[in-house]
Amino acid sequence: SRGELLVSLCHQPAANRLTVVVLKARNLPKMDVTELAGDPYVKLYLLYNGQRIAKKKSHVKKRTLNPVYNESFVFEVPGNEDLRNVAVEFQVLDWDRVTKNEVIGKIKLGLNNGNDLSVKHWNEVMSNPRKQVAEWHKLAE
Repeated sequence: SRGELLVSLCHQPAANRLTVVVLKARNLPKMDVTELAGDPYVKLYLLYNGQRIAKKKSHVKKRTLNPVYNESFVFEVPGNEDLRNVAVEFQVLDWDRVTKNEVIGKIKLGLNNGNDLSVKHWNEVMSNPRKQVAEWHKLAE
């Protein structure tokens, strides 16, 4: 298993805004055999019609496989979109000073993306504007 990520989303249609909160991750695998634990951080991309149009990233959490972030990110959603053509991609990476940062796992949330749970979560966000909707998601390769 690649671990899980707890994220919360909130759509504010009037402001054309999507607030994404990266809460925490759990049971992340060790990417580097020489270390007791990794230094995970999260990269977020906003996709519109399949194209990445914005990106953000969390702080690095040192030496943990169960990081707590509680970081909030605000994305501007293209005008008058009801999130149907929008998706958010999360990548959990292991920060490394020397070599390339390794991707531990990723998730894509949106209507045409990912598994049933991610579609269900996205639908819930669309049907409950201005409400934070949180859900655990399993990271995939």
